[in-house]
Amino acid sequence: MIQVTRKDNKEGVENLIRRFNRKVASAGVIATAKNNEFFIKPLSKRERREKAIIRKSRKAEKMKRIRLGQK
Repeated sequence: MIQVTRKDNKEGVENLIRRFNRKVASAGVIATAKNNEFFIKPLSKRERREKAIIRKSRKAEKMKRIRLGQK
């Protein structure tokens, strides 16, 4: 849990919020929350391999079209 307290009574709310946001960003809280936002079903080894083969073939096809000057 991240806590931020005022340095003195004259410190503004904007400065306090800015320090809090900096601490949250440096702790990686936002990145962790975004990664856990949606559940991703784990893939089996066979599924990962099949998807990698598809990705590789699509990339090769795209590069081939680029070399030929097509879009």
